[in-house]
Amino acid sequence: MFQRILVLCTGNICRSPVVEALLRQALPERDISSAGLGALVGQGVEPTARELAEADGLDVHAHQARQVTQEMLQSADLILVMSEGQRRAVADLAPAALGKTMLIGRWLDGGKGREIPDPYRKSREAFEHVHELLKEATAAWVSKL
Repeated sequence: MFQRILVLCTGNICRSPVVEALLRQALPERDISSAGLGALVGQGVEPTARELAEADGLDVHAHQARQVTQEMLQSADLILVMSEGQRRAVADLAPAALGKTMLIGRWLDGGKGREIPDPYRKSREAFEHVHELLKEATAAWVSKL
């Protein structure tokens, strides 16, 4: 069973904190955390992402972005990333972690899988689209876990 789940995105302020909150809500007994591959360290959740998360009853107010470390990658049982490029970045940081690193969108589009685009500095519509994808992708993972 995947007890320690690490969610990664780029800045750790838009996508990964929302997935972290969704997973914590669905799987309260698991150890869920998030980080960024190029984290905006110390920043809270981006305002539009926070507004959408809070509208869904998610608690993201205390989130502070943090940079991923090799130790985080090694200690996680499952690492969820937004893109294939991020999978490759994990492999560069910790080659042994590649086998437990998967796309959060792995089960979307009828199992074909898809990447989740970065809404940072984009329109509210882009954030809304990504938020719905994150909810759908997380629900699919929860059903598999």
